[in-house]
Amino acid sequence: MNRRELLMTLTTGGCAAFASPLQAGEKIPAVAGSPSAQFQGISLNEDDSHFFADEKRHDLNAAQVDAWVDQYAHTQVRELMMCPNAMRTSFDSKVWTPIWKGFDPRTGPDQPLFASYPPDQRKGPYHFVYNAWKINHDGIDVYARWIQRARQRGIAPWLSMRMNDIHNVDDENNYLHSDFWKQNPQFRRVNYRFAEWTDRALDYGRPEVRQYSLALIRELANRYDFDGLELDWMRFGYHFRPGHEQEGSRILTKFTAEVRCLLDTWEKKRGHRIRLGARVASRPQTALGLGMDAITWAQRGFVSMIVVTPFWASIEPDMPIELWKELLKGTGVILAAGLEVLVRPDYAFTPLSNSLETVRGAAATLLDRGADRIHLFNYMDSDTAMDDLKNYPTLLREVGSLKTLVGKERRHIITFSDTWAPGEPRAQMLPAKCVPGRWNAFRVPTGPRPTSERATARLGIRGASEDQVKTWEVRVNGEPCAYAGLIKPKYSRPENPLFEFAVPLFVMNRGYNLIELGPKAEAEVIWVEMAIGGAPPA
Repeated sequence: MNRRELLMTLTTGGCAAFASPLQAGEKIPAVAGSPSAQFQGISLNEDDSHFFADEKRHDLNAAQVDAWVDQYAHTQVRELMMCPNAMRTSFDSKVWTPIWKGFDPRTGPDQPLFASYPPDQRKGPYHFVYNAWKINHDGIDVYARWIQRARQRGIAPWLSMRMNDIHNVDDENNYLHSDFWKQNPQFRRVNYRFAEWTDRALDYGRPEVRQYSLALIRELANRYDFDGLELDWMRFGYHFRPGHEQEGSRILTKFTAEVRCLLDTWEKKRGHRIRLGARVASRPQTALGLGMDAITWAQRGFVSMIVVTPFWASIEPDMPIELWKELLKGTGVILAAGLEVLVRPDYAFTPLSNSLETVRGAAATLLDRGADRIHLFNYMDSDTAMDDLKNYPTLLREVGSLKTLVGKERRHIITFSDTWAPGEPRAQMLPAKCVPGRWNAFRVPTGPRPTSERATARLGIRGASEDQVKTWEVRVNGEPCAYAGLIKPKYSRPENPLFEFAVPLFVMNRGYNLIELGPKAEAEVIWVEMAIGGAPPA
């Protein structure tokens, strides 16, 4: 049975919509012919609003649309993943609510569409909606033009569809919300509480919700000639009623088969390959626990790329890439490691944006562990961006390959996993209490073993002075490390300086390195990192 025949058996009426999930125990035959990654690189996701909302862009025109793509030419960006939707679309959709529905271009920010915002907060939403409306009114389809321009510049154009965006659902009247979401509260995944935004996500256990999403996918495939479509299941990651995720995994597998069937039809019409990808939670057991059975999708040949990623709260350099690679063995699927723009050691910590050095650290670790791509999410060219935005061009030319990271200064920060299946035990390493006589241990993934660069361990400690800490015992992989002073990195820096300890290079491992701390007073460790390269503090 070829893939086309297989997909037809998994759907009702060929590529028509389905109404029920696979039954428990039902098996799907394996499919051969999946693609394989040839070399590393970057996949970059552009969200649905940033280009229009950037206040530096006025009177949008075709030249500005093209220029946005041009900045990614001659970099390591292999796929531009352009997102045309959140709850509403940023193009004139006929099946979903366009972002400008209810907008009056003849008036300013003080109009009913933005009434749920205080008057002094309406300028940004107005700018976004006005620009999206105006460029469409002028006859320019931004996504069609981006697709064409990307091909001209040697970059694969993809669209990335947010499958369950729920920004600002604490405000029922927010301008971002679709008519479907507002008119159908019975389709939300939780109706007996409102503890967090994800309670108001749509429930993919409902056939009406699946049909609604499939309608947009069909429209996108009909309207745009893209090279790939990414189903972004991590916006916002929770798609089923609590306790129904196991059934949900069968539902999403059949949904993915349906989309693959649709794209197969369009491959024949377009005359070229159309790939399908998915963004899923960072760890296999959590992804499956949320209904995202990415391994099955890969094994059945439905997807060509899987992006494993945190949700939003922090970059996650310790994603189990090796485990993902083992589970994906033989599928030829491209495995991309997703990097969010924020970095912090725990949820309570003030969010920081990543810098070139912190992204280098995470990318080097994840590529060394076997990732085929670095997938950048929220790394845009303004506003929602890295801390040291002046280094954005350098980032695009370095972080997609180990070869271009060799010898570069990088920082490896302990962070945490921000996404867990309902009821799954949660874990994070920091903050950690220091007690005299009891050692603390911190395992830091650092990627390739340094051979000629400087290496240091850096600790953020609350409740202890420098005079105290410099007498504490710090070891890396069992070897003592001398106190080297206080340091405050220029970017992606915690509020207080870090205590730095020199690490003998001969002791450094490839992969994980263990920092042990023997405190002599009660305190709390709130930040841990290892830095490779760079000059010693002045």
